[in-house]
Amino acid sequence: MAEKLYGGIEGGGTKFNCAVGDGPKNIVAEARFPTTTPAETLGQVIEFFTAYANDLQGIGLGSFGPFDVDYTSSTYGYITTTPKPHWGNTNVLGMLHEKLKLPIVVDMDVVVAGLGEAKWGASKDDSHSLYLTIGTGIGGGYIVDGKPFHGLTSLEMGHVRIPHDFELDPFRGACPYHGDCFEGLAAGPAVEKRLGQRGETLPDDHPFWDIEAGYIASALVNYILSLAPQRIIIGGGVMQKSSMFPTVRKKVQELLNNYINHDMLLNKIDEYIVPPALGGRSGMLGAIALIMDSGK
Repeated sequence: MAEKLYGGIEGGGTKFNCAVGDGPKNIVAEARFPTTTPAETLGQVIEFFTAYANDLQGIGLGSFGPFDVDYTSSTYGYITTTPKPHWGNTNVLGMLHEKLKLPIVVDMDVVVAGLGEAKWGASKDDSHSLYLTIGTGIGGGYIVDGKPFHGLTSLEMGHVRIPHDFELDPFRGACPYHGDCFEGLAAGPAVEKRLGQRGETLPDDHPFWDIEAGYIASALVNYILSLAPQRIIIGGGVMQKSSMFPTVRKKVQELLNNYINHDMLLNKIDEYIVPPALGGRSGMLGAIALIMDSGK
């Protein structure tokens, strides 16, 4: 019997990552396309999957957002109020369905990355895990017993409010909606707007990274106290700086101040706040997990 293959799409604000396979040990094809306009980028995605359409059981899509994941909504599968040029009010699901006559299941990009890590990666042994990405934007997905947690809307963890010391950091924030929310202070564009250069060009010992780590730690403490995840996985370009994980872990412990008496937080923080085990493939593998486990 022929193997069952699935398509996975991680639709990010910078690029769309696509894969065909059934898990990290069996990826038969993958491709990456820059996020330009919906017509151009989705056209390339459709062309890639068309070659495998007869072999696919379905496709999972994780999209940058805000992305409507309420299947009862009239804009289900739409990117809605994004600041990303050309992509506001884009019917991504509809454009894919028009050309690819396959079952397609959708969720936020950070959610599917969390699903990938929960199924095959750093949180595969945890019932409750949090995946956070800090890069072009900031977003988070909370995975409970292998399923994404949803409420009234998808979670928007990048827009929580965190302490902002204006004497330490006079920057007023870059979020077009909230100014100095978490994303407005700590995402890649906020770093560049504040300092006049991209974060990856700053040396590892630049003093801003200590401020950045403080913002990340403040947000993590909010998530720890409200959601109590068994593990926190952080991806994205900002966390590539060598000092970030050790500094964030230390600041989280300082902010919690031994309030939560748990061994993972007191003595195993380096096992608790971790990078993705699947590396740059978390999202597209998570998208494959999304369609595999959907029952469609």
